[in-house]
Amino acid sequence: MMKWQRSIDYLWDPLPSRTHKSIIFLQPPWTTVFRGERVTLTCKGFGFYSSQKTKWYYRYLGKEISRETEKNTLQVQESGEYRCQAQGSPLSSPVYLDFSSASLILQAPLSVFEGDSVVLRCRAKAEVTLMTTIYKNENVLAFLNKTTDFHISHASLKDNGAYRCTGYKETCCLVSSNTVKIQVQESFTRPVLRVSSFQPISGSPVTLTCETRLSLERSDVPLQFCFFRNDQMLGSGWSLSPKFQISAMWSKDSGSYWCKAATMCYNTTSNSLRSWIQVLIPASHPVLTLSPEKALNFEGTKVTLHCETQEDSLRTLYKFYRDGVPLRHKSVRCEKGASISFSLTTEHSGNYYCTADNGHGAKPSEAVSLSVTVPVSRPVLTLSSAEDLISEGAKLTLHCEAQRGSLPIVYQFHHEDAALGNRSAHSAGGVAISFSLTAEHSGNYYCTADNGFGPQRSEAVSLSITVPVSRPVLTLSSAEALTFEGATVTLYCEVQRGSPRILYQFYHEDVPLGSNSTPSVGKVSFSFSLTAAHSGNYYCTADNGFGPQRSEAVSLFVTVPVSRPILTLRVPRSQAVVGDLLELRCEALRGSPPIMYWFYHEDVTLGSSSVSSGGEASFNLSLTAEHSGNYSCEANNGLVAQHSDTISLSVIVPVSRPILTFRAPRAQAVVGDPLELHCEALRGSSPILYGFYHEDVTLGKISAPSGGGASFNLSLTTEHSGIYSCEADNGLEAQRSEMVTLKVAVPVSRPVLTLRAPRAQVAVGDVLELHCEALRGSPLILYQFYHEDVTLGNSSALSGGAFFNLSLTAEHSGNYSCEADNGLGAQRSETVTLYLTGLTENRSGPVATGVTGGLLSLAGLAAGALLLYCWLSRKAGREPASDPCRSPSDSESQEPTYHNVPAWEELQPVYSNVNPRGENVVYSEVRIIREKKKHAVASDTRHLRNKGSPIIYSEVKVASTPASRCLFLASSAPHR
Repeated sequence: MMKWQRSIDYLWDPLPSRTHKSIIFLQPPWTTVFRGERVTLTCKGFGFYSSQKTKWYYRYLGKEISRETEKNTLQVQESGEYRCQAQGSPLSSPVYLDFSSASLILQAPLSVFEGDSVVLRCRAKAEVTLMTTIYKNENVLAFLNKTTDFHISHASLKDNGAYRCTGYKETCCLVSSNTVKIQVQESFTRPVLRVSSFQPISGSPVTLTCETRLSLERSDVPLQFCFFRNDQMLGSGWSLSPKFQISAMWSKDSGSYWCKAATMCYNTTSNSLRSWIQVLIPASHPVLTLSPEKALNFEGTKVTLHCETQEDSLRTLYKFYRDGVPLRHKSVRCEKGASISFSLTTEHSGNYYCTADNGHGAKPSEAVSLSVTVPVSRPVLTLSSAEDLISEGAKLTLHCEAQRGSLPIVYQFHHEDAALGNRSAHSAGGVAISFSLTAEHSGNYYCTADNGFGPQRSEAVSLSITVPVSRPVLTLSSAEALTFEGATVTLYCEVQRGSPRILYQFYHEDVPLGSNSTPSVGKVSFSFSLTAAHSGNYYCTADNGFGPQRSEAVSLFVTVPVSRPILTLRVPRSQAVVGDLLELRCEALRGSPPIMYWFYHEDVTLGSSSVSSGGEASFNLSLTAEHSGNYSCEANNGLVAQHSDTISLSVIVPVSRPILTFRAPRAQAVVGDPLELHCEALRGSSPILYGFYHEDVTLGKISAPSGGGASFNLSLTTEHSGIYSCEADNGLEAQRSEMVTLKVAVPVSRPVLTLRAPRAQVAVGDVLELHCEALRGSPLILYQFYHEDVTLGNSSALSGGAFFNLSLTAEHSGNYSCEADNGLGAQRSETVTLYLTGLTENRSGPVATGVTGGLLSLAGLAAGALLLYCWLSRKAGREPASDPCRSPSDSESQEPTYHNVPAWEELQPVYSNVNPRGENVVYSEVRIIREKKKHAVASDTRHLRNKGSPIIYSEVKVASTPASRCLFLASSAPHR
């Protein structure tokens, strides 16, 4: 029965064999904090007391600073690497602190061990909103909505990884923290089971020890231990002691032992490997027996050796020996002891014994002798010579040996049944005889062996005396006069002497081509079709077993016609442009050198180049527009000329600066005229894209697939005056034309003639002012004034029309008109009739009466004509473009002809013809101006119209012809 007990008086040292390093602890425990915060470092060492001095080391950016403190704490607030050294302890491992200026940081403890409860804290500054997401190895791990901490309740190796967190900056975007790497460490190493003896003698004690080491940072954590045999707990279970003692081990206590270590709260456990303990029992001397006891000592008899000891067990190891040499036969376990069996051979003669070993030393048995008699086996005859080949004059040795047989053995040698001699062997290895060969020694040989149990004869061995071959001769022949590529050539190899069979081999530059054998002296051949690779030295060898003989080398040169060359064109850019350097390269991939290369452009030779060895030839050109076309090259090595494929090259010419021209139906551009803008670059490859611009505003773009430029058409308006340009672009570089200025001239409109007098009753002697104005037209405008088509005078004006004054006489009655001309065509105004009656002495009597009567008569005639015109128009079934029955002015309502006449007073008349809509009806109107506003007589009739001057319409006529209209001045009282 196994007895065990705990070593309760043993104080377990978790680190019994190593020196304790100093350790740095942090408060707060984070390695990353915000800049401006402080961290307190505490240094602990072996046998350390807080009152002792501590050395501190700080390293940052390659510089190291050291200092010493009276106590074991140090408060810091700078990023860098910190180490400490307590008195009596080695230097600590480095600790890196990061005082971060980032807006978001992730804080983690310095060290994490298995089973720890770990907190990862995500902290943010005020401008960052903590809608926090925790990432592990760039994968989302958790979302922290209302907390900054992420908890790992029970750390394990699966929690290893890189962690970071994210938040949102109020002003812009997503913010990411620093990355923290978590590496979970073991609190203590895997325990190892130490055993005082793995093979204890039955009844002896055994001590089991469960060894492990705590981490430096966990050196104060207590552990407990438990021991097992074959999964069965030993003793009372868990204990603080790492040792377990078994007072006595017996055979049944053999088994698999292991231990387990754990922290006090069982949050971390670890098992040791299993160890086998075998309890040993001491053994006595064994006894060796031979069966059958009286065996015949002939080879082939089966013999069994049995070895047995009184304290036999399954763990007892038995071994068998002959003359001190272990037997290779496999032993078989019996109910007691072990046995081996084998069939006797001559080698089995000798002294046999066995040993028994149960782990406490082998014990030998007494020796037993055995002698075996073996008949000879069939001998083996071998022939050998110092020379590699058996030839005349060589020394030959015959060796005869029986592999089995009891000594002595008598050997005899025979040649074609004739005895050559005999030898007796008293030891293993056979016997031999030697002699020099002659031609007569060819034939069959054998030997016999006899040790008294009957002779045994060997197999016969034939011997042939051979003659070495002489040096062969190699010759070449070809049906073609020259060795061109593709020709068939035959190699002949021949020897004058040599015993058959002879093996011939052909070589090209030491590379085997083929072989052939012949049973007699003669020659053999080898044929092949020539290629360029067949140029070189050839030889042959002949061998009949005495070593190969090599012929003299024969040289062969194969001439290869050139292949069709390949022409390549290389330019510095994707398209060939005028001025670029063009490189033409021509290469025939096959052909015997030298090769002459020729370069062609449209079958015109550009140049040539000779290449003395393999490779390509090149030719360079500086491109011009004329270099567009087809290119080819030719290769010739004197055998045949080969022409390459044709390659087309299109040389692109950059556009020149385009020229912009205007094409109009007249020399001066006039509103309404069609204008053709033509842009043309005199040089440049097609297609060319032309762009047209007015004051840098794009009018349009037109692509010209060929030369001749492009055109853009406009119907001119006044807005088309300005600066024009065009641009040409064919994909290389755009070119802009010079600026061209266009001034669009406006033809004058039909001018309006107005007559202005100082008073209502115009009389001889008054000054009459004629004003002529074209409301549209480009300046400068020349105005001509006419009386009865007789020129009165002219005047030029930039704007506002022109004036002409007359001092009236009786001859000035009649028709007046004016003409406006700005060089684009003269326009004549409507005719205005001025009629003067009476004498100058009585202006208010007969003249006024005559004018009034005339006006009334004319008004009656006009009304009748107007009614007749309206009736005819309606009868014809159409409406006139402008109904003359309606108001003669757009600004006047349908009122009687005479209206808005001021009270009778001294007025000044202004005469003008009014044709407001450009129709065939003309209204002659008289504007009366009060005398006190004489300065207004020369003003524009448009201003008068705006001021509401009194108007008398004196006559309405149909303007079917450009006949003159009469205007009468009425001085009588107006109709109401």
